[in-house]
Amino acid sequence: MKKVKWGILSTADIAQTQVIPAILRANNAEIHGISSLSGKAKETALKFSIPNYYGSYEEMLQNQEIDAVYIPVPNHLHKKWVIEAARYGKHVLCEKPAALTVEETLEMVEVCKQNNVKFMEAFMYQFHPQHKRVQEIIESGEIGNLRFMRASFSFNLGDKQNNIRMNNEMGGGSIYDVGCYGIHAIRNLLKSEPEEIKVIANIDPQSGVDLSAVVYMKLENGLNAVFDCGMDMAFRHEYEIVGTKGRVVVPRAFRPDLNDGEGLLLIYSEQGFRNEKIIADQYRNQIEHFSQAVLEDRLPSYSSENTIQNMRVIEACYQSIK
Repeated sequence: MKKVKWGILSTADIAQTQVIPAILRANNAEIHGISSLSGKAKETALKFSIPNYYGSYEEMLQNQEIDAVYIPVPNHLHKKWVIEAARYGKHVLCEKPAALTVEETLEMVEVCKQNNVKFMEAFMYQFHPQHKRVQEIIESGEIGNLRFMRASFSFNLGDKQNNIRMNNEMGGGSIYDVGCYGIHAIRNLLKSEPEEIKVIANIDPQSGVDLSAVVYMKLENGLNAVFDCGMDMAFRHEYEIVGTKGRVVVPRAFRPDLNDGEGLLLIYSEQGFRNEKIIADQYRNQIEHFSQAVLEDRLPSYSSENTIQNMRVIEACYQSIK
């Protein structure tokens, strides 16, 4: 079976703990090289048996054997390196949020199109089949007509002083970091875009970043939704969809990998209560999906247009805070 040869742009924690292992588990992908500006490329290459390592991103991008790159650099650098990778003819899987503004995202997407490379934002959670099951339950009519959705994603950052999430210029803040998941889930599960957004945020007085936020949305299809996110709260990652006859709660919505990939649905309806468990490897699924899109020269299921719409909502949230 032909495999996509991947290059990893940086030795970021998310790359080492999640994405590199996922590529190693994938059937249609392999890692050809890793690059780092911090001098850690060799050490990381040895750790994961990666054949090539580079002291600069450009050097790795110049390697013509590499088909696709994964970009987990700080948020404010996404635009620069997505564009560079595209100009070198590399397909791009970029960590969320895709960029810091709609304008940046549009430019990135356009350069990828001009250079005929695939682009996808790395919202890995959507590749866990528990969300498809939620859609099936909604479409079956079991919970009636939809009325409301809420989503939450929070964690406690702990030591704030040396964390890039506390740096405004680098795209820090809870909405960029974890709120983007709530936005994505609401938009895609309710299949509608927000027409009205109101945000109440807790702003850190020193850094100016949003430590937490509560976001109220009215969607174009008339439904209401709310999500909250935070870097100063206990860890939780869940959503609930409420209909006229019942509701579905997904308590492991975004990181079921922390429960060995076990997703969980709690269904309350006129038939009573039941739970459903679904096990999957969402990081591997994401890598295999994107790699297959490259191999078959087709667009990924998660489109650039969807990414742009998500960024529009993120931007509107920050405008509301201002």
